[in-house]
Amino acid sequence: MKLQNIRLIQFKNYSKSDFEFVEGINCLLGKNGVGKTNILDAIHYLAFTKSAFNSVDKDNILHNEKFFSIKAQFQKDGKKVDMLCAVQLGEKKMIRWEGKEYERLSDHIGKLPLVMIIPQDTDIVREASEMRRKFFDNLLCQVDQKYLQLLVKYNHLLKQRNALLKSLGEQNRFEISRIEPYDELMIPLAIEIAECRKQLMKQFLPVFSTYYKDLSDGREDVDIIYQTTVDNNFAEIFKSRRQKDFQQGRTTLGAHRDDFLFTIDAYPLKKFGSQGQQKSFVIALKLAQFELLHLAKSQKPLLLLDDIFDKLDDKRIAYLLKMMADGRFGQIFLTDARPERSRNYLDALEIEKKYFQLNDNKDITTDESI
Repeated sequence: MKLQNIRLIQFKNYSKSDFEFVEGINCLLGKNGVGKTNILDAIHYLAFTKSAFNSVDKDNILHNEKFFSIKAQFQKDGKKVDMLCAVQLGEKKMIRWEGKEYERLSDHIGKLPLVMIIPQDTDIVREASEMRRKFFDNLLCQVDQKYLQLLVKYNHLLKQRNALLKSLGEQNRFEISRIEPYDELMIPLAIEIAECRKQLMKQFLPVFSTYYKDLSDGREDVDIIYQTTVDNNFAEIFKSRRQKDFQQGRTTLGAHRDDFLFTIDAYPLKKFGSQGQQKSFVIALKLAQFELLHLAKSQKPLLLLDDIFDKLDDKRIAYLLKMMADGRFGQIFLTDARPERSRNYLDALEIEKKYFQLNDNKDITTDESI
């Protein structure tokens, strides 16, 4: 699967712009604020039907306009495939694949496998458990539609149960008969979600450990420990906490509370890992994600690299460049605010590449080479 071209209409800071891409490296150059990352975000939207940065769709519309659209053409198995994403104020979001509109947007997830590396990725290490669940759930959802539907159903029931608990609390009425139906539906879903996450870790850990070892020259031992309360006694414990849930107005146990503990030499990475160790950990996470997606989908994911040359040191940059030169990746899209630096790194690679120079007035100049 290769992204051949994309047309942005009133998406973020683009009024109307067209981009033709090559199969190798597509390098988006220009000073900060011209919209380099917005192009990556448009590609992310094609894969996940949502922005990587703005959860509210209307926030992606060009100021003072009422809609945006992203049109794209892919090359898949020797034929062209068209896709359209469109959002209009007050209307339902529209996603079309080969001219057909989806009834459920979730049915699209996984058709365009994608891995994105951005400066904020260290939040996976530093922030709350939600960030780590989101990372691993993103991988599972791209690989397995069944898991995605499990997660959607579970989160829908969780939202409803929490709303009920809050309502009952405001009325000071503890009614097990109204809570119990949600429990009967949520418990088996939580057990299945936890099992999927456990199975993922069996595949993920060896791949991740290899990448981290390469990045760190084997100086440290790293691990990822899946932490969950969804075990053999989960159903019994979950039901026993109804009174506590009622008092707190939310569901205090379940798959939505799981975490993944990142360790380095048996100590928590978040507390004891250096900035460099945390960056290496995150890159290894993303590369393992790429490899597992490649194996599961039998195609190399699109790889989006935002501002990596500015945020990574020479050693980590050299590692990624070597992988590019070895053909480990497929189609790559990267951004850089310093054109001379990108050309210095990429011109040495014997791989098809195209440079896009973006300016404040949205003029785009291009340069292709091998």
